[in-house]
Amino acid sequence: MPDIYVILFVFTAIAALLTHIIPAGQYDRVTLPNGRIAVDPDTFRYIDPTPVGIEQFMKAVPLGLIDAAQVVFFTLIIGGMFMVIRFTGIIDVAVDKLTRRFAGRSVMLIPVLMVTFATIATLIGTQELALVYVPVILPLMIALRFDSVVAAGTALLATTAGFASGVLNPINTGLGQTIAELPLYSGFGLRVLLFIALVGAAVLYLMRYALKVRANPGQSLMAGNALEQEKRKIYVHDLDTPPMRFTTRQAWGGIAVLGFFAVMVWGVLTRGWFMTEMAGLFVIMGISVGLIAGLSSGKICEAFNQGFRDVMVGAMIVGLARAVAVMLEQGQVMDTLVHGLGDLVGGLPATFSALGMFAAQLGFNFVIPSGSGQALVTMPIMAPLSDLIGVTRQSAVLAYQLGDGLSNILYPTSGYFMATLALAGVSWDRWVRFFLPLFGIWVGISALFLIYAQATGWIG
Repeated sequence: MPDIYVILFVFTAIAALLTHIIPAGQYDRVTLPNGRIAVDPDTFRYIDPTPVGIEQFMKAVPLGLIDAAQVVFFTLIIGGMFMVIRFTGIIDVAVDKLTRRFAGRSVMLIPVLMVTFATIATLIGTQELALVYVPVILPLMIALRFDSVVAAGTALLATTAGFASGVLNPINTGLGQTIAELPLYSGFGLRVLLFIALVGAAVLYLMRYALKVRANPGQSLMAGNALEQEKRKIYVHDLDTPPMRFTTRQAWGGIAVLGFFAVMVWGVLTRGWFMTEMAGLFVIMGISVGLIAGLSSGKICEAFNQGFRDVMVGAMIVGLARAVAVMLEQGQVMDTLVHGLGDLVGGLPATFSALGMFAAQLGFNFVIPSGSGQALVTMPIMAPLSDLIGVTRQSAVLAYQLGDGLSNILYPTSGYFMATLALAGVSWDRWVRFFLPLFGIWVGISALFLIYAQATGWIG
């Protein structure tokens, strides 16, 4: 498998080439009552071509980094903040205590964490919190004799299953139903069943892999990885040694960490905080916890710098992934692709129309991995189209949710996903080897739910 930089550069070059082949097209934009900008589905027209030139291609990566700046800097700051906490020794003591507590039933920690993360994601729609979860649970998973894939999977699989099922998710379900002019959060019952099916499949799949790794580390997808071996040296725990104890200053620092996370949850739930606000909070958190735990200002700066270095590759990957969409936008072919997908779905037999919508959304998510962005571009077209081809608008929203959500942790163009893998130290190719079988299972579950919705004329 080529390096991820090579893969994304090739995708960017292909996107630039496509602007010379696909006709340029455009929809007019309208402002929705909630202030968001969406396409007007009746206004598509072809326009004069604007293919990407050499100079524009040359600027693709810098522009991608600028467009993805929020995720890039969020990744860097998380890396720095957690390195400060690691320098204090708080993580080492906490991992020692949790390892001893769960030593006899370590695998049961996986469903507890996954159900918690999935529930949060399905209620508030923040897949990106996986970026926060991974650094917290990674040392624990290594100490419990699992691997980095288990840590990444616990966060990514759970948040994705919760987000995609969207029981009360304002980002995909709420926005999609608003654009489709459906009662907000209608269809609750079927979405709860979908949540149970997706999360249940993910939990069983990850537990099976985790048990295999613990029984035989050579079965780990991270076997032979130098960084993984280094982690095992850092977070190894001998239960026959005396337990580690917090110093007084470490104890107060640990309390401060919990307090800052409580503030983060409050801000996300009540103030609509997202990456910019959380990044600012994490800067203050790193400085405050470091000082409370006894680090000097110089040591805190050193920790931030080391944390930045550790996640720099992941931050760069986020910008390179965004460059693909930048090329298509500058060539003005993004709307043409949406228009073509709508025509393709509209030409399918009625029995397969819901599945066609799902496949179309699954494909389109490669270039627009943002849930809200995909809703604003595709749902104004898919909602009225569903009326013409015999699919309920409720089913069209469900097809969008699943097509957007499930592939967010497969495509390398998904910025937060690639950043999360970087924080976990898992390469994209190793993740794909782990995730593809479950992705197939999830697609099968999604197809069954959409077939049921189509057969019953599901309206919620």
